[in-house]
Amino acid sequence: MNFTKLVPNVFYTDIKEALKLFVDCLEFNIGHDELKSYQPFCVVEKDGLRINLFENAALAKEHNPEFRLVTNNIEEVYQKISSSHPEFLHPNLSKITLRPWGAREFAVTDSQLGIVIQQW
Repeated sequence: MNFTKLVPNVFYTDIKEALKLFVDCLEFNIGHDELKSYQPFCVVEKDGLRINLFENAALAKEHNPEFRLVTNNIEEVYQKISSSHPEFLHPNLSKITLRPWGAREFAVTDSQLGIVIQQW
């Protein structure tokens, strides 16, 4: 068996919130756009990563995912996010921190999703 990509689905009550985090803050690009459709949806992409974003209030209430983005330069990512979008820094991990498992991490969050930014 061979897999080439993992593409998570993330559900939001208001997809505009997702776009603020992924496009404005994390600098993903919209690769597929159905934002003006009856059930707004888009695919955001960056560096070979893809995430499906959906506007669906019922599913957003059921799912509160957390995932990790791994980087080779956590200082650059932290500096960019803390300067441009400090409101997304997670209050429990708002600074780059060396974790007991050896990774350096900080986290961002919005009302729906938690993302840990990590460098090993």
